Amino acid sequence: MNEYQEKLKKKMNEYTHFIYKITKDFPKSELFGTISQFRRAGISIILNYIEGYARRKPLVRLNFLEISYGSLKESTYLFAFSLEEKFIDKDQHDYGVKLSDEIGAMLWRELEYLEKYKK
Repeated sequence: MNEYQEKLKKKMNEYTHFIYKITKDFPKSELFGTISQFRRAGISIILNYIEGYARRKPLVRLNFLEISYGSLKESTYLFAFSLEEKFIDKDQHDYGVKLSDEIGAMLWRELEYLEKYKK
């Protein structure tokens, strides 16, 4: 991985840990609902990114990065849902969405780069 990719991975790691931190305070009734789904989506972002870079073929890597991006979008929705349900406060929401937007922009750049291999 190059410096850009390491920076992105670091942001993903921060994001995942943030999700785990805030979901510790969710209602216990959400253990098998929002908590589980939020954590699964959060960890999926970085795990698929890492697995993608363990693959040699650009199109296979592209597939893993697309899954990572999809999980990011899922987790972004869960920030909005969690705010509306009052599981998190506005500051937590805004911080999570800000990180998500940064990760999304960086990941999208990588996806566009890999798209050239589809042609």
